Amino acid sequence: MTPILISAMVFVAVAALVGVLAFVFRDNTPQTATRLDLLVGKRSRDQEKSQDILRKQAFDGDKKNLLETLTPKFLTPKKMFEQADCHIKPSTLTGIGLVLAAIGATATVLVKLPIYLAPFNGLLLFSLPWIWLWNKRRSRLARFASQLSDALELVARALRAGHSLAAGMHVVAEEMPSPIADEFSRVFEEQNLGIPIEESMRSMCERVPNLDLRFFVTSVAIQRQTGGDLAEILDKIGYVIRERFRILGQVKALTGEGRLSGIVLIALPFALFGFMLNAKPDYVESLWTTDLGKKMSIAAIIAQVLGALVIRKIVNIKV
Repeated sequence: MTPILISAMVFVAVAALVGVLAFVFRDNTPQTATRLDLLVGKRSRDQEKSQDILRKQAFDGDKKNLLETLTPKFLTPKKMFEQADCHIKPSTLTGIGLVLAAIGATATVLVKLPIYLAPFNGLLLFSLPWIWLWNKRRSRLARFASQLSDALELVARALRAGHSLAAGMHVVAEEMPSPIADEFSRVFEEQNLGIPIEESMRSMCERVPNLDLRFFVTSVAIQRQTGGDLAEILDKIGYVIRERFRILGQVKALTGEGRLSGIVLIALPFALFGFMLNAKPDYVESLWTTDLGKKMSIAAIIAQVLGALVIRKIVNIKV
């Protein structure tokens, strides 16, 4: 390859990488601006409902893709995208991953790394968009869990003021921020269209896998069958959620040293390998040029994975 061709390929690869990252991580509607628009009347819930319709149309036009066919039913891309509130089609995200994989494989060849690293680097870059989607889903579910106690207390106060359960959920949809406002608004709209509120709330539990939310839905179903003071039940559930978050914060503070130690121990071998690869390449060359070195590399990677799982098991205390 001529130097001009290599320079052109590197330029195209870097430009494509920057464009893909800018497209994936952009945020055109920050939560603060969206909340302020709702308060001053520049933005309405009807606009957010139209976004749900657009997202549904995006999935309807992407039903027969290969990803949907190969994915198991219990982990459908549609459910994952819905839980992450992502407006990108699965095929688009897959295409971004393929572009990143091609860039990674090409860069591996251009910088003259061992050729067997090309598939590994391609697979690593291909997984970046899906890691971003998983992190977006995780953060959205975490925000929902942190807002649930306030939402239940708001519903309880609405019930004490003489409103119905549906009206209380409508209050949550109007007064609280996303994502809990979106989910409660959807339940309110579904019951307005004639769907029983118990069924709408069960659908919400399927969209949001949260144990406390299931307690809320189950308590509503039992109260509607047997009677009782639903406002008092919701207050107690909200109190339990708040105490759980308080204890969880204490656990995170107490296990912070262990989590930081795990991060250092896992990252140290890779950092040392990168330093030695730049400082003295012939010293670490035997790790992939000799049979013993290959076996040692595989054993080290397996040990790293096992160690990470053990550390995670130790510091991940369920509350």
